[in-house]
Amino acid sequence: MNAPGDGVDPAVNGGAPVAAPGREVEPAEPVYDAELVEDWPVARRRTFRQRLARSWQRSRLVPVAFKSRQALKQAARDVLAWLLRSPFRFVGAVGRGAVVMVRVWRRWVRVHDYREAAEQSEKLADKFVEIRALTLFRWKVSGAVLAAVAAVLLVADLLYGNVALWIVAGVGSVALAVAGRRKDGAPGRKAVLAGPRTLTWTMDPQVLVDAFRDAKLIGKDETLRLVERAARIGDGWAVTVDLPATRKAADVIKHRDALASALAVDEVQLIVERVRGRGGHAGRVFLWVADEDPYAGPPLRTPLLDVEWWDAWRPVPFGRDARQRRIDLPLVWTLLLVGAIPRQGKTMAARLAASGLILDPHTRLYVFDGKGGKDWKAVEEVVHRFVCGDGVEHAEAVRDYLVELVAEVQARYARMAELDDEVCPESKITPAISRDPALNMPITAVIIDEVQVFLENPTKVLVGGKKTTLGEYIVDLLAYLARKGPAAGIVVILATQRPDSQTIPSRLRSVLGSRFALRVMDWRDSNIVLGEQMNTRGYDASTLLPSHKGVGILRPDGDTDAGAESLAMTVWTYYMANPDWQAICARGRALREAAGTLSGHAAGDDTTCAIDSAAVVKALGAGSGSARPVELPEPLAAVVRHLGEGIDQREFVPTAELVEALETEPSVFARQMGELGCRPIRQYVPTEDGEARRVRGYLTADIRAAIEQVDDEINSAPNTEADES
Repeated sequence: MNAPGDGVDPAVNGGAPVAAPGREVEPAEPVYDAELVEDWPVARRRTFRQRLARSWQRSRLVPVAFKSRQALKQAARDVLAWLLRSPFRFVGAVGRGAVVMVRVWRRWVRVHDYREAAEQSEKLADKFVEIRALTLFRWKVSGAVLAAVAAVLLVADLLYGNVALWIVAGVGSVALAVAGRRKDGAPGRKAVLAGPRTLTWTMDPQVLVDAFRDAKLIGKDETLRLVERAARIGDGWAVTVDLPATRKAADVIKHRDALASALAVDEVQLIVERVRGRGGHAGRVFLWVADEDPYAGPPLRTPLLDVEWWDAWRPVPFGRDARQRRIDLPLVWTLLLVGAIPRQGKTMAARLAASGLILDPHTRLYVFDGKGGKDWKAVEEVVHRFVCGDGVEHAEAVRDYLVELVAEVQARYARMAELDDEVCPESKITPAISRDPALNMPITAVIIDEVQVFLENPTKVLVGGKKTTLGEYIVDLLAYLARKGPAAGIVVILATQRPDSQTIPSRLRSVLGSRFALRVMDWRDSNIVLGEQMNTRGYDASTLLPSHKGVGILRPDGDTDAGAESLAMTVWTYYMANPDWQAICARGRALREAAGTLSGHAAGDDTTCAIDSAAVVKALGAGSGSARPVELPEPLAAVVRHLGEGIDQREFVPTAELVEALETEPSVFARQMGELGCRPIRQYVPTEDGEARRVRGYLTADIRAAIEQVDDEINSAPNTEADES
């Protein structure tokens, strides 16, 4: 026991030592009491259990129902449902079997086969007597068999009682049930009357094979190999099949609507995916058929409303696919383009991507709203730079802020080059670097809504002594940020309702890794957003229904929960009402105030730092914004408009395609292209049936060379307008 005055007060701090009056107390390190536990055997046992669990999951001998708790519950529900339905199904099968047997007996007693043969040989009159005699004989046989069966049953009843009759009735009902086990319309029997098909019937293996044949995805003599039997996954049926040799899963995805028609379901209910990676190959297809429209009903609210803060290095919750799997969108190291016609959820998608960045207090935001409405007003209290409007002064402000950011990217690379290899192992930003206040290199996002307003601004400006437009200069600044910015921690998010090749040139669009296309007007606009020839791969945003607000096709640049190998997927974005958006912005400001990272516009400072404009222009490079816009001669300009992004992605374009698209005479077109230095050649191109055909056309390399030649001629000419100004 401690005596009073020893420095211990039992009533304070649970008996912890406190300073007594007139004494000095030296701080001491805490003392822990513990014992050493040898847990190596436990670790070994845990490792063995993990190996056993992995082998159990991968084994083909273990039924799917025993591989997970969810599958076991579903199997138990299926067994219970089967047991409850089995009495009714048995009675129905007995009834159908009785009908089948009556029909068989009737054909036999009427000598139907003999009669048909006589009718086909046109000798029915000659065979009438024989048919009549044979029919009468079979009637007599039927009567004799019926009398014999009745006698046998009577004797059995007299000898063994009612037990014999019950045994005979049971055996007979089982035989009739076997004979009538298949419904009309199921495999093995022709449908007498057409009727609605259930998904259970659709997922029958033979029906699935017939559907692939009807959709011309496999030949009449080819079949499918069932990898996994049809099973319930979520609110639909799933099955994995292997196509015949030389058949490709990409063709099934391309003709998904034809397969949906053959399966008698709406195409939005059918999800077709190629199985890739380990356990997959080019001919393995995963099919999932929803019970009903997976995009009907109220949308789901974003999960970000339930979190206090978010890490910008983590993918942002973006939406759900048809199978209700959460799709997270990675933003760091990539860039995002959102395209759609008005009122389809374009701004909502951009705000969802921005929300994860807002909830990270260590990020810096540049938000430019070309619409000039209230959609982005709430973010003013968070952002470092903010512009809202579509006037010339707003476009000039966007230009100045982008120039500031380009200079910041140059400075970041210079600072990273001087860092130690342990801090910065490569010339790339890391989470530790982005959160170090001393280095001042946070993740910085440039978010531009209605970007076409700024990119199409026709105001004449001088850049590096040469005349261009303000919109062209902004394009070059964004292209520089898109090319060199990701490694320095720059994220670019662009949203537009005019996804055409003139609004967003290919030099900018081609480096935007992630694409999200909501409903657009035609397949050309869809390809401009998602990429060249994506419609031929089965991804066309123009086919989305107008009633499906917020539903679009996502082409991610990075891993998602749907699989890293997925080329694209249909996603239903989360919903964020204006009050929720305002709440997230308010939470983002509170986080920044607590962390001391509030800056720029949100802190009341809109002044830009001193920038070496010459260095920025030099960084952009010759032939970009520093050069005058090139006005291509016809028909070269029309060819560039038709190809769009394909001019950088395709190697060869047939002459017939260009002539049809430009609606011109082949001879005139060939002469004009020849004057521009483009000569046609012959190459083999694949056709729809998989064969190669030799056609005439032009190399896109020659077309690009013609563009560069025109560019050099225009920019090498004296710029009298610039000299005068």
